[in-house]
Amino acid sequence: MKIYRAPAGLWDIRVVDITGSIASAGTATQPVDAEPPPLTVLPHTLRMASMPSPKKMVLFYDPDEFEEFVKEWVPALETKYPLVERHGGSGDHGIDVAGYLSSQRLEGEWHNYQCKRYSSALTWSTAVVEMRKMFVFAAAGHFTVPTRYIFVAPTISRSLPRTLAKPTDSMNKFLQELDTATEKIVTNLTAVQREAVKGLAAATDFSIFECVDLDEMLKLHSTTPHWAERFPYTPLDQGPQTLLPPVQPSEVESRYVQHLLDVYRERYPDKISNLEQVSGVAKADEHLKRQRVAFYTAESLRLFARDSTPPGYFEKLVEDVYDSVVEVAECTYPNGWERHGAVTTAAGNVQLTPTILTPFVQPNTRKGVCHHLANDNRLIWCQEGDK
Repeated sequence: MKIYRAPAGLWDIRVVDITGSIASAGTATQPVDAEPPPLTVLPHTLRMASMPSPKKMVLFYDPDEFEEFVKEWVPALETKYPLVERHGGSGDHGIDVAGYLSSQRLEGEWHNYQCKRYSSALTWSTAVVEMRKMFVFAAAGHFTVPTRYIFVAPTISRSLPRTLAKPTDSMNKFLQELDTATEKIVTNLTAVQREAVKGLAAATDFSIFECVDLDEMLKLHSTTPHWAERFPYTPLDQGPQTLLPPVQPSEVESRYVQHLLDVYRERYPDKISNLEQVSGVAKADEHLKRQRVAFYTAESLRLFARDSTPPGYFEKLVEDVYDSVVEVAECTYPNGWERHGAVTTAAGNVQLTPTILTPFVQPNTRKGVCHHLANDNRLIWCQEGDK
């Protein structure tokens, strides 16, 4: 490409391609010696790569990781198991994740969660191989037939749930195909063993076989503490359920309420000497009610974090608040009332470390965290040396 300059007095820019023909031309009346017009430089736009959704992440799990994901999900089901155990691997006898309903484990009532992680959707032709394996090992006495057998897979064909929805037809289909099965676990059976497998299958209610899709699994997995660890950049669908303070302070409140009582006794020495008298002083009574609501707002988040996130998330929030208000608390104040007000106001401006809990931290939560700290004697409102 060549650029030609026009005679003096004009800007004439012609862009010529390698053949010599003019590709484009432009003429301007600005003198050659004049300053060229200023360039406007637009800042480069930085865009963060979007994180894949939990569903897409699970689709990329290898079989071992998928089994671990299922093991985390099973305890969130309505059925409460005394023990959930992962068996996946060589020699697992067709059991990936087992949920036991009694201490007898595989000799008692139990549920099998069969994990199938394939690039394509799970179909009958794949599922029936696992069903045959289960009956072969059960007939051999390795375990009792599970009372539920659930196929879990990232994608499931539309036809499989329809087939399993008709247990009698499923059983007949299974028995018919057993004679033509080609996998070694079946072809290696003796005639007596094959009849034992047939008899066991014929005596089994095939309604035990079910399948679960990934959307349902993810919805329940999000209620477990494992969700935040697996998908830390994905917000939780539901936050904590707000707890309301009981009429009378509970045992868990005793220490921070005592610290507040010290504040009221200091501020109203002629009117308040014990907790029962606080209700007789309107300002103190309303103040105590607000603090108790704040405490339970933070307590709601603490319990939610305990049940929905790995350990340490709520504790990090507490440390963020403490690190931000401790200097304020150590200043000198006329009384504990003023210190309490200054500290709780400062708590409202705390810059929190971003975590999966951050969206659920309300202004009242921060104030309530101050009372959690008071419960541990890390914040004390009435101090010697106040003026």
